[in-house]
Amino acid sequence: MSNRAVLEVIALDAEDAVAAQSGGADRLELVTDMAADGLTPSCATFAKIRAAVDIPLRVMLRAADGFAAGDIDVLVGRARELRAEGADEFVLGFLDRDGRPDLVAVERLVAELDGCRWTFHRAIDRAADRDGLRKALAGLPGLDTYLTAGSAKGVDGGIPTLLTEAARKGEPGYEPQILVGGGLRLEHLPQLLAAGIDAVHIGGAARPAGWSGPVDVAAVREWRTVLDA
Repeated sequence: MSNRAVLEVIALDAEDAVAAQSGGADRLELVTDMAADGLTPSCATFAKIRAAVDIPLRVMLRAADGFAAGDIDVLVGRARELRAEGADEFVLGFLDRDGRPDLVAVERLVAELDGCRWTFHRAIDRAADRDGLRKALAGLPGLDTYLTAGSAKGVDGGIPTLLTEAARKGEPGYEPQILVGGGLRLEHLPQLLAAGIDAVHIGGAARPAGWSGPVDVAAVREWRTVLDA
């Protein structure tokens, strides 16, 4: 099994997925509607992407912009439909109005996922207490990753937090892998990799033409090359 750093790329459709895999992505995060910062894609989109590539797919479970769960019954229904279509990895994360993890919503969805692996996304960067959030979620079935920039403002402001959390690897609440994303640039990688962070997530960085254009194979390959170097 390869020990190389994980490169996760956001894909909106099968064209994105094929380009990302061709460029060296290890995994895709599937979303729709980036104007709302990424919502749950349709089952049809998932099926087309699943048929187009053979790398792992993590599907976003999120119904509206922001970090409130909204109608959790709707999300549970979407998760059930996606599971029936073959989805087996997911991305989710909800906060209550005080910035604490919404355990009722998270646990409802996790129960529906029935052991599937999942990422708690950048809601952690808006949490009132990051350490408290990690400890509250510790032990939930399938939680193996935190997608985080270390700060709500992005990686530029979050590096000290990322380095501190990386140093706590293995402590209660700090077992999941840190997946760095949110304003991440190539020049951040040496410091992050040196600290033992071994997974990164890119969206706009894979799209030189912006979100109106597709994932670019060469852009993804550049990230793969720097990570592997």
